[in-house]
Amino acid sequence: MDFKKRIREVAVLVETEDSWGCSVIRGIADYSQNQGHWNLLIDPRDHQHRSALPDLWNGDGVIARISSRMQLEQIRGRSLPTINVDTNFKGQSGICDVVTDDHQRAQLALGHLRDRGFEQFGYFAPPSREYSAALEDAFVTAVERLGYPCRIYKPGYRAGRKIGWGEQQKRVNRWLVSLPRPVAVLAVNAHRGRQLAEICNLSDIRVPDEVAILAGDTDELLCDVSTPPLSSVAVAGRRIGYEAAAVLDQTISGRPLPTEPIMIPPQSVISRQSTDILSIDDDTVVRALRFIQTHAFQDIVVKDILREVPISRRSLEIQFRHYLGRSPAEEIRRVRLEKGRDLLAQTVMSISEIASACGFANATRFGVAFRKRFEQTPLAYRKQVVQG
Repeated sequence: MDFKKRIREVAVLVETEDSWGCSVIRGIADYSQNQGHWNLLIDPRDHQHRSALPDLWNGDGVIARISSRMQLEQIRGRSLPTINVDTNFKGQSGICDVVTDDHQRAQLALGHLRDRGFEQFGYFAPPSREYSAALEDAFVTAVERLGYPCRIYKPGYRAGRKIGWGEQQKRVNRWLVSLPRPVAVLAVNAHRGRQLAEICNLSDIRVPDEVAILAGDTDELLCDVSTPPLSSVAVAGRRIGYEAAAVLDQTISGRPLPTEPIMIPPQSVISRQSTDILSIDDDTVVRALRFIQTHAFQDIVVKDILREVPISRRSLEIQFRHYLGRSPAEEIRRVRLEKGRDLLAQTVMSISEIASACGFANATRFGVAFRKRFEQTPLAYRKQVVQG
């Protein structure tokens, strides 16, 4: 058998300009290297620098972040197995979607903001053809289910209309002024989150004191250089790429495309300065939360909090339930498990070492608590993050 005939020729129509695109491509490359080293055509462009398949390219399949109707029709014209990795053109017949689960992303974002005591929320996504309304719908629904309103930025123009920098700043500032304070705003992505932070700075609106900002995805450069640095949802771009490649490989081999989208959950929230605030107007609860954040990994119990905070245990329980929807003991466990999840993702520490670092007596207790909260074992989560 001619060895060259076994090598897949796969076009990857995913931009390399941001961290998400690069991580998706890395995931595709991971699969390719495991399955015989495909020939990958990365981010090809036409004469107008638009993402497009070259006229003379003859391949086996396509993985694309479909971003326009013209691109969709061009891909369909090749009659090749195609996997879409973005929600902008999700649900197209004959194309399989491997995309971020926006319902889980909304829940993760809301949980992060609720953990900081917020009860006022906004959503920021200026009209654009670069993203869908899926995250907006999921976030607004999640907020309203808790009985809170969500104020959406609606500037009064449609996607595609060109708005100058000054005019856009004026419209966004008008919306910001109308919001109650303090308010937590989810921006559709890191680019829009940085834009919102910039306008807040120009308008003397304090971030996070008056407006906390959480970006709906992570771009390391944009999040780090924003003023202040942006908290963000870490979506599993690398895992999306890997799963997309796996589905494409199966389809090229003759299996039918899946009829339902493959939903990939986000990994976690990366907390930075833009949400580093406790939006709670009860000094006692704030003091208790600060104590937990500082000492949670030292095997503390509720009695230790009460030595620092002059309040009865019953009153502390009531206040925690009112502001956070959980008890002080549950908050201690939550803080420990969040640190454990971060250590699983960011270090090569053993499970026993992580359990000890997070204040658990042993790895077994850590594993039981972790699985109860996150519905998977610590090892399964670590494997997922490595692929993601």
